[in-house]
Amino acid sequence: MKPAITYELLHECKQTGARRGVVHTPHGDIQTPIFMPVGTQATVKSLTPEELKEDVQAQIILSNTYHLYLRPGSKLVKQAGGLHEFMRWDRPILTDCGGFQVFSLSDLRTISEEGVTFKSHLDGSKHIFTPERVMEIEEDLGADIIMAFDECCPYPSTYEYTKNSMERTTRWAIRCKEAHTTMEKQGLFGIIQGGFYKDLRKQSVEDLIKLDFPGYAIGGISVGEPKEEFLDILRYTAPLMPKDKPRYLMGVGTPDYLIEAAIAGIDMCDCVLPTRIARNGTAMTSQGKVVVRNATYEKDFSKLDPECDCYTCKNYTRAYIRHLVKANEILGIRLLSLHNLRFLTKLMERVRIEIENDNLASFAQEFYKKYYHEN
Repeated sequence: MKPAITYELLHECKQTGARRGVVHTPHGDIQTPIFMPVGTQATVKSLTPEELKEDVQAQIILSNTYHLYLRPGSKLVKQAGGLHEFMRWDRPILTDCGGFQVFSLSDLRTISEEGVTFKSHLDGSKHIFTPERVMEIEEDLGADIIMAFDECCPYPSTYEYTKNSMERTTRWAIRCKEAHTTMEKQGLFGIIQGGFYKDLRKQSVEDLIKLDFPGYAIGGISVGEPKEEFLDILRYTAPLMPKDKPRYLMGVGTPDYLIEAAIAGIDMCDCVLPTRIARNGTAMTSQGKVVVRNATYEKDFSKLDPECDCYTCKNYTRAYIRHLVKANEILGIRLLSLHNLRFLTKLMERVRIEIENDNLASFAQEFYKKYYHEN
């Protein structure tokens, strides 16, 4: 049986070792390294699928198992023909397993070997996620890439807690693989855990490689730790991952983290950050963050970013967008969300070019000088 997800390595940057590749999926190819916009509830907030394809030029988007299970329900999505048909998106989709949301959104939860019992953040109703149940939900949703159910440790956590959690995640991964029935349509990725302990990260990678998943993700970092710790674990873990399969770093969406992930050999990243800060009136630009709601932009009739090719920057000024944000007009959020997502997808387009030119380290240095106004 041909696997649903395969990876093709095209080039390795001589400066950094960063990878330029292609992930082949049932709904099209994904050029990597890539940033993936997050559509938690079967929508990237405020944007249409057409805008995501034509203006953002997104190749793949994410949706979330936890949220879609609670509302509208995975069976309804299945009846609609799966997520692709339900949300009218004909390119690849990845669904998270919902593990992070179970641990971050539900105050009352009980972890056992069987799974996690939790209360809905919507109405307090009681639910249980087991590896088998999560596989059933993700198969109903029908994404191209689905994630194994894992336990995401809080930061900081003790060595003993992290070790027990990592080992449970591996046992759950085995159960996910055994329960997974749609191998020809959906690629199941394993999630590497182990917190900020290198020996546990190494053990997690080794245990999951034995299960021969079609792709692997690094989970449990970018969870509030100092940047130095993030980079240390990222740079240690990424080279341990298989070279012939996609490498996914979960929950990363700032320009520096995306570039550092690529340098470390990561292929895929995602985050809600660009649309979240858009809702707060903030734009990412080639000259750094612009908090457009600030008074300094009241009479600024320049575009958000002179180097950006998005619809927002082609048509509107900072002054107008500030007016929309201050007036709580939905269009302001839409224009900033579109811009921020295009800024990151365009950044990764440039990263791919610099990898091909064996120049990623030099590009990173120049980018940081402009973005962080370094001397």
